[in-house]
Amino acid sequence: MTRYKIGTFLKYLFLTIAAFVSVFPLLWMFISATNSSIDVLGGRLLPGSHLVTNFQNLTERANIPQAMWNSFRNAAVSTIASLIVCSVAGYGFEIYHDRGKDLLMRILLLSMMIPFAAIMIPLFMMVGNFNLLSTTTAFVLPSVATGFLIFLFRQSARYFPYELIEASRLDGLSELGIFIRMYVPVMRSTYATAAIITFMAGWNSYLWPLIIMQNADSRTMPLVLSNLIAGYVTDYGLLMLAVSISVLPTIAIFLLLQKSFAEGIIASAR
Repeated sequence: MTRYKIGTFLKYLFLTIAAFVSVFPLLWMFISATNSSIDVLGGRLLPGSHLVTNFQNLTERANIPQAMWNSFRNAAVSTIASLIVCSVAGYGFEIYHDRGKDLLMRILLLSMMIPFAAIMIPLFMMVGNFNLLSTTTAFVLPSVATGFLIFLFRQSARYFPYELIEASRLDGLSELGIFIRMYVPVMRSTYATAAIITFMAGWNSYLWPLIIMQNADSRTMPLVLSNLIAGYVTDYGLLMLAVSISVLPTIAIFLLLQKSFAEGIIASAR
């Protein structure tokens, strides 16, 4: 019994230390948002009294509400479009399975090995030719269908009960109706996983918006944060406040969908 108690204590001690190490950078960032730049550089670990000052300086240097809205709009539209396209593709690859689709799936997976820098210039030329610069459409198009998300939905569709599809067909339900009324509700956890991954990727995207968002009113939060770092002197208190504001939506999305996220990862890894 004593050995069991000692083992349990050591296990929880290790988990507590690991959790603290994981959360500490985030906690230090929020604390630093209330301190001056000198206090941040000095490694102060206690809340300060410069939160209002940092916020006033931040609003003077950048249009944070506009940047937050731009980031949220782009990430939300990108997430919704990706979920629709990739879920339909993953469902079709598995439910209407044949050798040709297997070959196409391999090609899609191979495309994940191509770095974005290799296709960045052709994408920019295409967007420019269609007069889509500084638009949400330009932001969404490169990520609307990704090999990873299609593969994720395909793996999840493998464990969707095919008997349910056959029964629905016998009852006269259309293929689109089967997908919307049967597949989508059952695969909620997979949708939550894909939504978190896509939203965080869209929110944190930097290189592509840097190229296509050429108007000041279309800049996203990562671009605003990079502008705050530029220059001879960096106000780290102001910077930490801006970063703290920037991470709040992603934290909220993850906390809202974390249970479904874990279930979706487990289901797709089977």
